Amino acid sequence: MMKKACVLGLGYIGLPTACMLAAHGYRVTGVDVDPGIVDAVNKGMAGVLEPGLSELAASSVREGRLVAQGAPAPADVFIVAVPTPLAAGKKADLSYVKAAASSLVPYLRKGNLVILESTVPPGTTDGLFRAILEESGLSAGRDFFVAHCPERVLPGNILHELRHNDRVIGGVTRQAASAAKELYSAFVEGEIHLADARTAEIVKLMENTYRDVNVALANEFARVAEEIGINIWEAIDLANRHPRVNIHRPGPGVGGHCLAIDPWFIIEVAPEATELIATARRINDGRPAIVAKHVLGELRHAGVRRPKVAVWGLAYKGNVDDVRESPAWEVIRHLQEAGAGVSLYDPYVHLSAVDPRLRGTPGLSGLRNSVRGADCILVVTDHDRFKEIGPEQVGPLMRHRFLVDTRNCIDHETWREAGFVVKILGDAQRMPDGRPQASARAL
Repeated sequence: MMKKACVLGLGYIGLPTACMLAAHGYRVTGVDVDPGIVDAVNKGMAGVLEPGLSELAASSVREGRLVAQGAPAPADVFIVAVPTPLAAGKKADLSYVKAAASSLVPYLRKGNLVILESTVPPGTTDGLFRAILEESGLSAGRDFFVAHCPERVLPGNILHELRHNDRVIGGVTRQAASAAKELYSAFVEGEIHLADARTAEIVKLMENTYRDVNVALANEFARVAEEIGINIWEAIDLANRHPRVNIHRPGPGVGGHCLAIDPWFIIEVAPEATELIATARRINDGRPAIVAKHVLGELRHAGVRRPKVAVWGLAYKGNVDDVRESPAWEVIRHLQEAGAGVSLYDPYVHLSAVDPRLRGTPGLSGLRNSVRGADCILVVTDHDRFKEIGPEQVGPLMRHRFLVDTRNCIDHETWREAGFVVKILGDAQRMPDGRPQASARAL
């Protein structure tokens, strides 16, 4: 008899996971509180820009192995993959986790396996999550199994990484971890490591905190580079040729549901022991304001009054449509609060994903409209498509020709040859004699 799985949350992680289970022997019920998502999935549409996902979702629905609805259904396995955003005070908002766990209570039966995939502060799985499930009258460990298996995938490559990445499974009991391993073994080709639930929770947080701290270090290096008159990108490339060094890339800040949020979950449970982590968070959260200030300063220095800035890139990283926690939002906010006009262009992002306060901002849907009458192009996201745009396509439409590249992803010489003033984050442009230009300002 085909086993049944019920996946709660059909977003960037839940839907790919549901599709993978459907493709590997499970009859899957996908659950989401958004009727639009439920309707889209039942029509075989992914709703998430992810290679191969639309095709996999369509075949799973067409063959009757995946159905979406607004409430759970009886199953052998329940997987909770709902958001855990930040609440006020930089604390984890576990309201979605609580609601999902509560919705499962009427459906729990002896022998069920319940897996929490959502990223949570240490202690959540064996604490709050387990306690809510036990309101069913059943006991975790005796009557049913509870485990935590955090996702470890990269948007833009999710299906591949779901198959090939190692997984860490933390069980409330050893038996729960083993039961979860059996489930994931259906499609995971990487190694599966077993631990207790609290260890699995913090492993996920540690992975993203490591990256956040490394980016903060790179961002400080970028500011130092401009102070002393060097190109940080060249310096990082040379430093990383050391076999034990891996400095990340600087930028306008960090985004996504992981790097900008997960470190706060560690700070929340151990505030006195996380001074370095908290400092890195402040550095990266402060980057958008610094970028906006730099852009406006350059334009004022050039005599531009009432500037219009064309912001290229709303997604938090290149070649995806994911706008969650993107530093672009804060950059835009700071520009607007300073009185600048802002236009937006992102070839991947749809209007429905945009912050409601920004809808209607000119230029969201088209390249030409974004630069028409603009004084500066500000590259916030390193989409490959931006590299294909030539200055001759946009220059004639602009009032002034400034380009600020926060990702070092544009062919700068081509743009300079076309008459643009080009500024690069972390690059103190030099005079012919090697001295830093006097007008260089630190990003």
